[in-house]
Amino acid sequence: MQAAIAFILVFGSIVFFHELGHFIFAKRSGILVREFAIGFGPKIIGITRGETLYTVRLLPMGGYVRMAGEDMDTVELQPGYRIGFLLNDQDEITRIVLNQNKQLPDMLFLEVEKADLLKGLWVEGYDEEEQLVRYNVARDAVIEENGKDTIIAPYERTFDAKSLPKRAMTIFAGPLFNFILAVVFFIIIALVQGMPTNEPLIANVVPGSPAQQAGIQKDDVIIGANGEKIEKYEELSEIIKDNKNKEIKLNVQRGDEKVTLGVTPKLNKDKVVQIGIQYANKYEKNPLKAISYGFEQTYNWFIKIAELLGLLVTGHFTLDALSGPVGIYKATEEVAQYGFMTLMNWAAVLSINLGIMNLLPLPALDGGRLLFFAYEAVRGRPIDKQKEGVVHFVGFALLMILMIAVTWNDIQKFFF
Repeated sequence: MQAAIAFILVFGSIVFFHELGHFIFAKRSGILVREFAIGFGPKIIGITRGETLYTVRLLPMGGYVRMAGEDMDTVELQPGYRIGFLLNDQDEITRIVLNQNKQLPDMLFLEVEKADLLKGLWVEGYDEEEQLVRYNVARDAVIEENGKDTIIAPYERTFDAKSLPKRAMTIFAGPLFNFILAVVFFIIIALVQGMPTNEPLIANVVPGSPAQQAGIQKDDVIIGANGEKIEKYEELSEIIKDNKNKEIKLNVQRGDEKVTLGVTPKLNKDKVVQIGIQYANKYEKNPLKAISYGFEQTYNWFIKIAELLGLLVTGHFTLDALSGPVGIYKATEEVAQYGFMTLMNWAAVLSINLGIMNLLPLPALDGGRLLFFAYEAVRGRPIDKQKEGVVHFVGFALLMILMIAVTWNDIQKFFF
């Protein structure tokens, strides 16, 4: 139960913030957002607020923000349609009912001759007295079909009607919010738990190691090596790595005195150049440094994940290196055992990973859509919508196949 709750908190939060980025920038651009969904597949929960349906769906494989104009969601009133409709005080149509057997108070009927529900916002047809009439349609009119209400989307409220920068920013905002979420998580960790100082303070010396032979002791602080100032243990680790079988002159702070020791790094049984020391874990709390720490950690993890992704592309990693929802669930289960701060750190790394993956220039991903926008910017006009739709459909299908393969691989790995 604890693992399930941890998974829902971690995966739910990073997917929610990803979609929140799309949602906020779509709203700021004036785009009608039809649905804000967490998950795919059958709907579990659905609540309508304003013009947007908020849903939680069965399959925890992501989420989506469905915007007007993206999925050919415009209802077309074809000639010969018989519709019922309601008027407001300005004689504008406010509700169009496509269920011919439904009767509402004050409902009028019309046999459609022509209609424009996108730009002109009007319907023309023959009334019950067979006279040709035309009615304007209210901008917030609702079309009812089989008990389902759909708000019409005037052209200027559709995704395609917006400028290229607004469309690009709406799509890019998803990954951007993943990176922002990671920054926030790392800042919270720094404020609550503190930031590792990475001070080269010796916590332990391995018996028989080069460090012990050189006279290095517990609680020593390495302040210099080969004439270079040392402030973080990563700096000392680099010097050790670059000086295999070569003596290093270490400047050591031991209590109130300073001593100089000579140590020669050697290869250990794991073929790693080392001198046989363990560093102490010291933490500090500083609100100002916490902010920079959040950005630094996000940047460092971004680089690490990008490098691993590069190895995957070049064939150095196989399918076994990938994890789907099942693999993430198992990893989250293990991480949750080490406490809430460790779980939050894991969530931050996953959020960065989701942001990077979505920026890949592949069909059906945010990066693929941004690639089409770049093509539009160079070409001066967008690519044909049907062609783009086919590319994204094929890309989505291949993505689902990959997801199924990765999930099956996870199931075999963890349960067989």
